[in-house]
Amino acid sequence: MSTPEFQDTFISHLVELRDRLLRAVISVIVVFLGLFHWANDLYTLLAQPLLHALPKGGQLIATEVTAPFFVPIKVTMMAAFLIALPYILYQIWAFIAPGLYSHEKRLGIPLIVASVLLFFCGMSFAYFLVFPVVFGFIAGVAPVGVAVMTDISKYLDFVLTMFMAFGITFEVPVIVVLLVKTGFVSVAKLREIRPYVVVGAFVIGAIFTPPDVVSQTMLAVPLWLLYEIGIIVASLITRPAPETDAYQPLSEAEMERELDGIDTPKK
Repeated sequence: MSTPEFQDTFISHLVELRDRLLRAVISVIVVFLGLFHWANDLYTLLAQPLLHALPKGGQLIATEVTAPFFVPIKVTMMAAFLIALPYILYQIWAFIAPGLYSHEKRLGIPLIVASVLLFFCGMSFAYFLVFPVVFGFIAGVAPVGVAVMTDISKYLDFVLTMFMAFGITFEVPVIVVLLVKTGFVSVAKLREIRPYVVVGAFVIGAIFTPPDVVSQTMLAVPLWLLYEIGIIVASLITRPAPETDAYQPLSEAEMERELDGIDTPKK
C-alpha cells in the first residue's frame, strides 16, 4: 500500500505537470493570436519557393471550400509553435531537472539548446536550398500542355513532411552523442557501421524526397556529414581521463633502494 507521503508527492508532481503544460499551451495561443492577422502573409511566405519555380501563369489552387481559411490558420499555428518552442522546452526542463543528477543537468542543457538550433537549421536548409531545387525539377518535367497548379492543402502537407524529415535529420549529432553517453553504443562501433549509415542515408533520401537524384543527395549527404560530426563530438566529450594510478615499473635505482632497505637490519 502506498504511504500518504508518496500520494502527496505524486499528486504534487501531477499538479506541477498540469501547470507547466498549461503554460506551454497558453504560450502557443498567445503567439498564435499575435500572428493571426498575418496568416495569409505567412502562407504566401511558405509558398514562395513553389511560386517562384512555377512557369508564368502558374498558381496555387484550393479544391476544398474551407481550405483558403483553414490552411493559413494551420501555417500560423505551426509558426506559433516554433516561436514558442524554446519556452515549451524550458517548461519541460524545469519539470524534469529536479530529478536529474548534476552531471546529467550539465549535459542536458547543451543538448536541448543544440536540438532546437539544429531543428531550425534543418528547416532552413529545406526551405532555402532544397525547395528551389525540388520545385524547379517538378516544374521542369511537367509535360507540354500540363499546367502545374498545386492544391494549397497538398502543398502544406508536402512542406511539413519535408520540414520534419530535414529537422529530424539535423538532430543526428544529438542522437549520436546521447547513444554514446548512455552507453548504448561506443564510438568505435559507430565508426565500424559507417558504410551501413551511408547506404541508409541514401535510402532515407529516396523515401522522403521526390524521385530525382539531386534532392535525394541533398538529404543523404547532410545526414552522413551530421553523423560524422556526431562521432567527432561524442569522441571529444567521452575521451577517457588519464589513468594517474596506473602501474609503473620501478627504475633500477628505486629497486636498489628497496633491496637495501630489506637487507639493512632494523635497529
